[in-house]
Amino acid sequence: QVQLVESGGGLVQPGGSLRLSCAASGFTFSSYAMSWYRQAPGKERELVATVTYAGGTTNYADSVKGRFTISRDNAKNTVYLQMNSLKPEDTAVYYCKAARADLVYWGQGTQVTVSS
Repeated sequence: QVQLVESGGGLVQPGGSLRLSCAASGFTFSSYAMSWYRQAPGKERELVATVTYAGGTTNYADSVKGRFTISRDNAKNTVYLQMNSLKPEDTAVYYCKAARADLVYWGQGTQVTVSS
């Protein structure tokens, strides 16, 4: 069955870095655009970053441009989110999403907490 499993979240101090991973299985990973979303307490889920199926194009929310980098390794069926210069407002549950046409799959999320 389809699985998206996020990992790499945790507690980090402001200014620190984390690298999130999302391992995919059960579908043709290389045919799907991959995205990272996040949801903070009391807020709606928001798009953080997207990478096209071949990895040639990336897009970022204005709030993370220059600090976060999305990448993918189609040989490993994994998408990554490198997060640098983290801020308290980056605190949220981070989810990965796979999408192709009308097919959408979500992971279960991983908690990122930025606090001193």
